[in-house]
Amino acid sequence: MAVKEKGFETPTDIQREVIPRLLSGDRDIIGQSQTGTGKTAAFALPIIEAIDPKIRAVQAIILTPTRELALQVADEIKSLRGRKRVYVYAVYGGQPIGPQIRALERGTHVVVGTPGRVLDHIRRGTLDLSSVKFFILDEADRMLDMGFIDDIEAIFRETPKRKRVLMFSATMPPEIRRLAGRYMEDHEVVSVSSDELVPEMVDQEYVEVVPARKFTVLKKILSDDFYGIVFCATKRETRELSEKLRRANYSAEALNGDMSQSARERTFWRFKTKRTRILVATDVAARGLDVQDISHIVNYSLPMTAEDYVHRIGRTGRMGKRGRAITFILPGEFKRLRYFAQRAGVEIRKSELSEEIPREYREKYGYDRSYNQRRSGRRNSRYPKNSRGRW
Repeated sequence: MAVKEKGFETPTDIQREVIPRLLSGDRDIIGQSQTGTGKTAAFALPIIEAIDPKIRAVQAIILTPTRELALQVADEIKSLRGRKRVYVYAVYGGQPIGPQIRALERGTHVVVGTPGRVLDHIRRGTLDLSSVKFFILDEADRMLDMGFIDDIEAIFRETPKRKRVLMFSATMPPEIRRLAGRYMEDHEVVSVSSDELVPEMVDQEYVEVVPARKFTVLKKILSDDFYGIVFCATKRETRELSEKLRRANYSAEALNGDMSQSARERTFWRFKTKRTRILVATDVAARGLDVQDISHIVNYSLPMTAEDYVHRIGRTGRMGKRGRAITFILPGEFKRLRYFAQRAGVEIRKSELSEEIPREYREKYGYDRSYNQRRSGRRNSRYPKNSRGRW
């Protein structure tokens, strides 16, 4: 009944693959799926089915990389439990620990939390994982990127030997497989097609621009129907750009890791309810922000890695709705963008908003000659197109 009320009619690919395996088998699972493909429900529904409400002990522990994602996963599980008395609670840093301790003392079946705060509760003796049946890592690749491996291993040692271990990740770097080798004795990898890792409903473009013209070009993108995220490289840039947008009468707010948890939650709530139309954020917003109907993603600054590019653009083009991802590149950055496109297996076309780069900028920034060769139609043997006609 709860599933129908949420409007779910046809399972997504990751749900179709994972749910039967969790309900009928006993193997551990690595699930590879982009954010927005319904992976939370893929593990939440079987967990709700397996929870024994009569046992007032933690039967599932779910680790997430960010506080925002912990709250969203907890809310999603609550919305799926229906009338079954399954108690779910989120624990994370940046909030007073007292209310969390009291909630855990009252008893809960599922704990969702960030590794640091979960480990803090374990060391305080306020969280007992001896009855855990499911150990889940959500956004596992992101947690490894953020350096949580030691905390994850310490938490894992507090759980029983007999349990199901599940890892969900948008990408599958070697570190994930090494982690699986240590903690997942008999496991299988469930992966959606590579095309689904980057939503096919996202139109991807790049805009070639010099630094002094970035804000002017950005304003051309911010149409009346713009509802999206502008990703920046630094916290300072998010503050400066959001303030600049507000002075230009745009509905914009910054979201970055320097903000308090309460401030981040208020900002996210205003964006989710469309009181704010433009969220100017660092990569803290690239994962775990469950917001529907995002029309645009703008990479105001190039991300550090191809994986970050995939996670950013995965905020739009979700649930069958078309989205648009626009990436700004400065002179000399074309090679990096081309590498991201190859790694992600996507085509990023040149936007009509691209501007002619003045000669002084080409000399100053080491302008990429390979791009000029492609523009003039000359053959580029160093960077040939692949068999699919892409970069």
